[in-house]
Amino acid sequence: MITISKGENLVPLLNSAGLDAMTAGNHDFNYGSAQLEKLAKQLKFPLLDANVIRKSNGKLLFKPYKIFKLNGIKIGVFGLSTPETAFKTNPKNVKTVEFLNPVEVSKEMIKQLRPKCDVLIAVMHMGVDASSEFTSERIARETDGIDLIVDGHSHTALTEGLRIKDTLIVQTGWHEYRLGKATIEVENHKIISKRAELLDAEEVKAICPKPDKKILEELAQANDKAQKLLDVVVAHSDKKLSSERLLVRRNESELGNLAADAFRWAAKSDIAIVNGGGLRADLPEGDVKKRDTMSIFPFGNTLRVAEIKGSTIREMLEHSVEYYPASFGGFLDVSGMTFSYDPSKPAKHRVEKIFVGGQPLDENKTYTIALADFQTAGGDDYTMLTGLKIVGELGTFDEILADYLNQVGMSGIEVGRITRLKEVPVPDEKN
Repeated sequence: MITISKGENLVPLLNSAGLDAMTAGNHDFNYGSAQLEKLAKQLKFPLLDANVIRKSNGKLLFKPYKIFKLNGIKIGVFGLSTPETAFKTNPKNVKTVEFLNPVEVSKEMIKQLRPKCDVLIAVMHMGVDASSEFTSERIARETDGIDLIVDGHSHTALTEGLRIKDTLIVQTGWHEYRLGKATIEVENHKIISKRAELLDAEEVKAICPKPDKKILEELAQANDKAQKLLDVVVAHSDKKLSSERLLVRRNESELGNLAADAFRWAAKSDIAIVNGGGLRADLPEGDVKKRDTMSIFPFGNTLRVAEIKGSTIREMLEHSVEYYPASFGGFLDVSGMTFSYDPSKPAKHRVEKIFVGGQPLDENKTYTIALADFQTAGGDDYTMLTGLKIVGELGTFDEILADYLNQVGMSGIEVGRITRLKEVPVPDEKN
């Protein structure tokens, strides 16, 4: 709904939600900085961002801060976006903007706002991942004067918040599983206490037993608009490709090969993978509509580019085939490489010949791989992929597939990249 409207359908929902301010995360730039500017002008509250400037003139893209007054208390709020946005959205989306050092910008915001405010809050999309150069922890550690940081990006559930010096950092995790609540008590214009908690779905339901009527109306209108957009033809297919469950979860498939090729093409990487469990619908022959590509990839996954050692590639492929002949949602189709495996051997000792770009795998070499954000988070128990260094992030799977079909086509997707060296009895599983 949000993706196909390029964020348009989200604006009425945000306006009805009663927000006072927000900042931009990396995926808010997924449709380009110009589209984000357009959407921000439609919001009834400010999108605050103090460290995103135009390359052309050095001016800020958005308003950097706002001072609110509540019961005689002045509350300063400024926004920050992670500099990782430069490569954690498609780089073409942010080619006209630059992300300034958030630590230095925070110091400047503190200098401007602290003398004017009783409470200073930073709303930022920075995260606490150790792999990130700039984190909310680092900002809190290297500055003095921020009372509360409302954070995102790393999808971390901070149950009672994280305290760094005098700064409380809060983050709720991801999606709608929890609602964060931070409470700041002020007496005589001085903060006397700060605390944070996370409310689960049942706790939120106890506070608000019935859905908001206005939000339900906005959702219904957005869905109506989305249905029209879903019928737009986005590509052409030379033939129908099957997503039959027991095919894609046990065997190499043409649909999987097509998807993996599209990912490698978009990422310009050495190799690419796609898990069979992520292929949820057939690709039709002829006109391909938006609803077709989104039915194949219904989870809204984005494509990441990462660095991976040859030895980790081997470990990854062993996991892909370790459950065969049972069906496994993590069974991988591949692009840019070939391999063979013997299912009669013990699990994790089945993979034999691996070739990358036509050359034998070098287990000490570092390659680039295109894969789902789902897999870098350890989905399907791919724990060996959770520590990869992310060097790029592109669009959603359905958009990439449509672009590939339009610009490249379907040649070379025939099966033959994965060789099963021996056959073993296959269990009778129901589809």
